[in-house]
Amino acid sequence: MIKKENLSPYFCVAPWTHTYVSPQGERRLCCASRENPSFQKQYIDVGKDNDNDFNPISLEEHWNSEYMKNIRKSILNGEKISQCDVCNDQILNLHTYKQYFTKTLFPDKINEILNSTNDDGFTTMKPISYDYRISNLCNFKCRMCGEQLSSSWETEKKEHNLIDYKVDKWLVPDTRKKIAKFQKTVLEEELQYAVDNELIEEIYWVGGEPLMWEKHWKIMDQLVKSGQSKNVTIRYNTNLSRIKYKNYELYPILDKFKNINICASIDGVGDVGEYIRTGLNWENWLKNFTEGLYLINIYGQDAIVFDVTITTPGLIDLPRLIDVVLELDVKSYVKITFAVDPSVLMNPSCLPRNILKSIIDKNLEYLENKITSKTQVYKDTLLNILQRPTFEEQWPETFEMGKIKGKKYIETMENIRNQKIKFRDILPNEGKIWYDNIKNHK
Repeated sequence: MIKKENLSPYFCVAPWTHTYVSPQGERRLCCASRENPSFQKQYIDVGKDNDNDFNPISLEEHWNSEYMKNIRKSILNGEKISQCDVCNDQILNLHTYKQYFTKTLFPDKINEILNSTNDDGFTTMKPISYDYRISNLCNFKCRMCGEQLSSSWETEKKEHNLIDYKVDKWLVPDTRKKIAKFQKTVLEEELQYAVDNELIEEIYWVGGEPLMWEKHWKIMDQLVKSGQSKNVTIRYNTNLSRIKYKNYELYPILDKFKNINICASIDGVGDVGEYIRTGLNWENWLKNFTEGLYLINIYGQDAIVFDVTITTPGLIDLPRLIDVVLELDVKSYVKITFAVDPSVLMNPSCLPRNILKSIIDKNLEYLENKITSKTQVYKDTLLNILQRPTFEEQWPETFEMGKIKGKKYIETMENIRNQKIKFRDILPNEGKIWYDNIKNHK
């Protein structure tokens, strides 16, 4: 039998403890895994779409399927599997999901994993961590998001005939109905069963926007009233546009739980933040966030944090965000906008190397006398961006056409949303010249 001390750096406890479902009914190892889609490609997937129809499976069918057993075998054998590239190669952020699960959340489960797993990968363990994204319901249209994770994006695209049903197969009306039925009759019931039978040790509430989902509030209320909350860790990824829902209030119930981690999404301050996250009211968001700061005294610095995605506008305006971080003395989780091709101009690597370096150098200079345990992550991320290839370096053959496509998309969305501040306005002077020179020469 494999011993704990012989496990490879690629080992992760998630395939033994965690169950995840996307808003399109895709079962995955976790939200950061890259997998061949059973039906609908997710935003971090690479490769070709799947031509399969929507044919979802239950948790019982999935948990010890041949696929999951092979995953467990490979991980125990020390293999670096492609599904886990996002964590193993730190593609999105420096602090990975694998580290969270294995070193923070469930390090005490490793011996049980080794003792409960057969040679073929079958495990007698049951999932104790749930990330069920049963709805894409969301009131924001964040620039680096899309219809898969936001109903507001979905509505906007439908209104302006921007839906590509070959790509977003899940939006075909008959399929949409099937997904909704699966969510209601299977996924909600699986989650409710786990709560009713006191099987849960962690829930990750995401979305869409989880604080808009009534089922979330009812389950949280049940966990408190049943006394389970003292044994359950709760995580959120929320836009924090609201902290109340009908007769429920968020913060008063949270100090009943074993541990709390609120990842409050914010990518920029004031007008730049509102450009990046359409729907954001910066002053209201800041008020909602500061009301929860007392949780840090109960649960520590991870109780409520800035969850930051570095975008191109956000990178340029980063000093203002850093000032707020310092003023509030809060921790940040930082990741970088994901891109599968050179059309994603919200990813800073779209910029030419000289312009990107100039912006980052200015940010590093600003940070020089402001480095604390709370801001070090920004310096580390800036240096990491510099080490990454720019789009021009990564995709030399498709870069020019990608820029044209990306600019057209940005300007289309700005016109639809009638935004006062524009992508071009945020760019430094050399960036404006670069942006203006992106033209379709056909």
